[in-house]
Amino acid sequence: MRERSAQTQQLPLVIQYGHHSWLVPAALLVTVVVVDGLTPHSFASVSWLVLVPVVAAGLCGPLLTAVFSCLSIAAYPALDSIWAKPQGIEDFLLVIAGAVLAVPVSVFRAQAAAYVRHLQGAAETTRQVVLRPVPPGWGGVDSAARYLAADIEARVGGDFYDVVATPYGARVILGDVQGKGLPAVSTAAALVGCFREAAFQEEDLATVALRLEERLLRQNRMSAQLGGQEERFVTAVIVWFPDDEPGEIRMVNFGHDGPHVLGPAGVRQLPSGGGAPIGLAQLAGGLPEVRRLRLRADETVLIVSDGVTEARDRQGAFFGLRAHLERLVGLPGAAEPERLVDDVASAVVRHTGGRRTDDTALLAVRRSTGAPMDRLR
Repeated sequence: MRERSAQTQQLPLVIQYGHHSWLVPAALLVTVVVVDGLTPHSFASVSWLVLVPVVAAGLCGPLLTAVFSCLSIAAYPALDSIWAKPQGIEDFLLVIAGAVLAVPVSVFRAQAAAYVRHLQGAAETTRQVVLRPVPPGWGGVDSAARYLAADIEARVGGDFYDVVATPYGARVILGDVQGKGLPAVSTAAALVGCFREAAFQEEDLATVALRLEERLLRQNRMSAQLGGQEERFVTAVIVWFPDDEPGEIRMVNFGHDGPHVLGPAGVRQLPSGGGAPIGLAQLAGGLPEVRRLRLRADETVLIVSDGVTEARDRQGAFFGLRAHLERLVGLPGAAEPERLVDDVASAVVRHTGGRRTDDTALLAVRRSTGAPMDRLR
């Protein structure tokens, strides 16, 4: 399974094009020189040179800021002598003051940026633990996933997914933890770890569901002992692709939106979750049932979190996932997991204009058409 965080197009321009940031103060320096040369003798604009180091401090590193500061200071008397315009000493002192202050400002900004990068690295490491990469063909299924964090700086949240190769066939999960922040991340990590073990060890999918329920109850009890103010619950979907029944899948839906199935024959939606989310089985009188469902070899299962189904545009209109999928029917390769999640993730970003209030996870899975990489027999 290929997984990536689809955030590049959402990054601020300063981050995306930071390696070209020196062009801005350089262009400003040239502009000041040109304007000072083309304007009348009575119009003295050389004092605008103070803007050059100030802009450099906001965009460039300390070394480049120092270079532009020196260029600004040197350019003032040079232009003064070339154009012979009346320049006051106070304007020259203003340029010097701006150049001197720009360097420490750039140093402080660089230190803050380095700290943010350190935090992002820690968040990225956490994300790789919770949302680990999975080899292509793992467990006999082709899969692809995308994760779009609502907080672009953190790049980690409470949505999770995984694909596990087991002796009984591939088992996949996608879940959405109630709440945000570190408690949600901690809950997601606990459930992912539990699923990886239970899905491999337990043949009965109902037992896997029970293991997840028990794990979340223990997680909530521990959180309460540490001062947590609320109990977490999780909506999720588990899908099992049995090796011995290639035309069927098993599914447990913990109060989640029903997955969509895309194939040459069209789009259909699997049953939504009538059962309780993980962590609330005691209130609902038991765990959700395990459903047996038909799935053709050329059909792909798409599971998404509510970051997709509840995505809104500027007018407040929801993203129409079913309508979007129906437009893909018949297009060559539209049901390939990698292409499918790319297409839907890009459509969500376009629909919201890049403004997301909730984390978004997508997972597309279908039986592998080639030789499986590992069925762990």
